[in-house]
Amino acid sequence: MNNLNTTNQNNYEYLTKHLEIHVLGGIKVNKLESLRVTLSVQKIKSTNILRHSIDLYNDTQLEKFTRKIAERLEIGTSVTRKALQELTKELENYRFLLLKNEEEQAAPACKVLTATEEKKAIDFLKKGKLLSLTNEYIGKSGVIGEDANRLLMYLIFTSRKTNNPLHCISLGSSGVGKTHLQSKVAELIPEEDKVEITVLSANAFYYFNRTELQHKLILIEDLDGAESVLYPLRELQSKKRITKTVVHKDQKGTTKTIHLTVEGPVSVAGCTTQESIYEDNSNRSFLLYIDESEEQDKRIMQYQRVISAGKLDEEAQIRAIELLKNVQRVLKPIKVINPYAEFLELPQSVFKPRRTNSHYLQFIEAITFYKQYQKTKKYDTNTGEEYIETSIEDIEEANELITEVLLRKSDTITGATRNYLEKLKRYLYIENQTTYTSSEIRRNLRIKETTLRRYHKQLLEEGYIRKVKAEKGKSYHYEIVDIQEYTNLKEAINNALNSCVSKL
Repeated sequence: MNNLNTTNQNNYEYLTKHLEIHVLGGIKVNKLESLRVTLSVQKIKSTNILRHSIDLYNDTQLEKFTRKIAERLEIGTSVTRKALQELTKELENYRFLLLKNEEEQAAPACKVLTATEEKKAIDFLKKGKLLSLTNEYIGKSGVIGEDANRLLMYLIFTSRKTNNPLHCISLGSSGVGKTHLQSKVAELIPEEDKVEITVLSANAFYYFNRTELQHKLILIEDLDGAESVLYPLRELQSKKRITKTVVHKDQKGTTKTIHLTVEGPVSVAGCTTQESIYEDNSNRSFLLYIDESEEQDKRIMQYQRVISAGKLDEEAQIRAIELLKNVQRVLKPIKVINPYAEFLELPQSVFKPRRTNSHYLQFIEAITFYKQYQKTKKYDTNTGEEYIETSIEDIEEANELITEVLLRKSDTITGATRNYLEKLKRYLYIENQTTYTSSEIRRNLRIKETTLRRYHKQLLEEGYIRKVKAEKGKSYHYEIVDIQEYTNLKEAINNALNSCVSKL
């Protein structure tokens, strides 16, 4: 039996009864329509060697090469032809084997849970006050502070397993930990369920396999580095599939058009400092504003000190991460029905209410989905389809978590400007002042002149602050029009949400 020896990847050896053939430089696996190789052919125990580069799929080349070998090595054409045909078959099979190995190595390993791991994860999901317990474990996994944001993000990432996944964008100043928060919460999602992107070309998304991205979490480290793929991403978020028509030439040279389709749904998460630039993406996402308070600074710095001192319990951190990953693995696709959906109304102050209302209902469904092991399974009398129902408790928990998101969605100024305005209010309250100057704020709140000018421009345009006429020869003073406007807005949103629950 003739065997192809591939021990040396740069020099395959193939022996027959009459010939010794070497494939110099191995074979390429990227062009399956051809099999171009460089061959070294000689008779057994002969020093007369013929070397030649050839495409073994090209019949004309192969026939010429067969006659050349027969003439040069003084051997029959039938023997040569048979040897080359058998070699081609062996190389073809070996190339398919290499491709299969490449695919297996590229695909993330899908972990199979042991019976103990599965039981532990299911027992966790059956416990009372599940969201509070989950948040506690997220903290144990190494996410410091950001109590509301981290739980929101974890639930949004969990929604990838549903038919209507949610999306989020983390916003904040440079260096406050947007990417850190996203990457730490993403560590709690199994590797096989996520795709991490740093830079991607405009057409790259269309060349994934048709179902390769289905129910995956797509993580974008910085939206600024992925501008070229934001359009297909938006389409994937909205329509749950993207299609591109490209021109392709077949083996005969005939030009044809083919359709590349990639199916969703997907959950998308990204980070940026520039909220207004990515408005189209923001409209489709939950906006999570990073905590930039001094208290959060202290918590993070204390955590850094504990790590540096070698006092961090890394084992406990790894156990928390693994448990939450396994929790994700045991969640099964199931339909969620919210029997109270018709009675839930958003506050009138919310911008773009149609899309926000959809996000609100989907978030309630995501919480119900996460608590699936606490729900009684029901069956549709007509179709027999299995489903679970949302409870009033799920709606209450969603309202508690989503208040800040709705508050930001109801605001007429950007998140960065809102953060500045709230800092300004605190400063004026502490200093017992009603007016201030730009130089005073730059000095005390340590804000760059260009940044402060941008904030003031937006606040003046939207009527949040006004200029106060200064004394002759002195700088302009500003004052806040309504100190309580944000508190009143928050109360209005809380009252609207609580009112719906009270009616239920």
